[in-house]
Amino acid sequence: MNKKIYDGYTYVDGGVCAAKGFTANGLNCGLNPDKNKNDLGMVFSEVPCVAAGVYTQNKVKGAPVTVTKEHLKKSGNKAQAVIVNSKNANTCNADGIEKAEKISQLAADALGIDVNLVINASTGVIGQIIPIEPFEEHMKELADGLTADGNDKAANAIMTTDTVDKQVAVQFDIDGVTCTLGGMAKGSGMIHPNMATTLNFITSDIAITSELIQKALSEIVKVTYNCLSVDGDQSTNDTLTVMANGLAGNKLIDTENEAYEKFKKALYIVMECMTMMLASDGEGATKMIECTVAGAPDLDTAIIVAKSVIRSPLTKCAMFGEDANWGRILCAIGYAEADFDIDKVAVDLESEFGVVPVCRNGAGVPFSEEKAAKVLSSDEIHINIDLGIGDVTAKAWGCDLTYDYVKINGDYRS
Repeated sequence: MNKKIYDGYTYVDGGVCAAKGFTANGLNCGLNPDKNKNDLGMVFSEVPCVAAGVYTQNKVKGAPVTVTKEHLKKSGNKAQAVIVNSKNANTCNADGIEKAEKISQLAADALGIDVNLVINASTGVIGQIIPIEPFEEHMKELADGLTADGNDKAANAIMTTDTVDKQVAVQFDIDGVTCTLGGMAKGSGMIHPNMATTLNFITSDIAITSELIQKALSEIVKVTYNCLSVDGDQSTNDTLTVMANGLAGNKLIDTENEAYEKFKKALYIVMECMTMMLASDGEGATKMIECTVAGAPDLDTAIIVAKSVIRSPLTKCAMFGEDANWGRILCAIGYAEADFDIDKVAVDLESEFGVVPVCRNGAGVPFSEEKAAKVLSSDEIHINIDLGIGDVTAKAWGCDLTYDYVKINGDYRS
């Protein structure tokens, strides 16, 4: 996946450790029988941070979601650490809240901080009792091993069916001060719009109020993570948190000024990049699909149409088969719950190998099947739609639907 270039922002290494004052670690505590795979991760700031979060909208919520929301409420939207495990979601268990609190307390004790400064998250199989012993036996080792380059170990610890870890960080300037914002994400399946969608942790050294972080996060999630769909299933444990410790030394951002807009743009870049990474690594996927809807009368219309196309199983199958069956795209546009004139719609298929116009004014136009097949042979496909009735644009991201998706989810628990 090619990262998009933005003026004034530079990609750097380090993920959640790129910003000043953050360390991380990951190890295998025994939840995962594969000893080469980390299953317990930690992120820590040397000073308390202001924090914000968004979570799953599923009525079935994992215990870690409930506990994290309560911790942030009690702390006044402050956090200093993340403790996260894979392999077991700690969801739909009678003792789930008790276990999540206990795990949080173990982390807090190992770090010497208040338990309400701990963000707790889990991912994995639903409905299996989570054992507390692996956490008791390995928490001190995890905390003692925190380093400023431990981001890879932490990113590995949150992977489940992911084939690659997902990390990104950017640096930018505010009033002559270099600020950094970075993150890590996990997710390949059970991903569907309406954030949250996966487990995602973002860190920054910028000085800003928690109110403005929450405002920026809530607005950007609408046009990034909420526009992502792999399979139409929404997880029970989805969590996206942002922590900012202020160690960059910029003047506190407490109003929606130019500095706030620069921070918000950085947050958008990181979240867009991780959204695209999640789409690219969809379970069994061979292609990342980006659908851009232009010419819309408003943002909601553009988003609704783009998401409708990305979610279409038949469109996803056509992309896997490298078949320019544009009628499936138009069908998905047509059942989108938004008002527009289908007779004004135009559709192009695009990749690194060129552009193929396939529809104008709601009807097909002649095109070369050979060229279309070449365009669709890329591992990154762009479906470009113009509604022809406005000047608003939005994007949505997804992936193709392959044989391997069924195989992966047919034996997920084993």
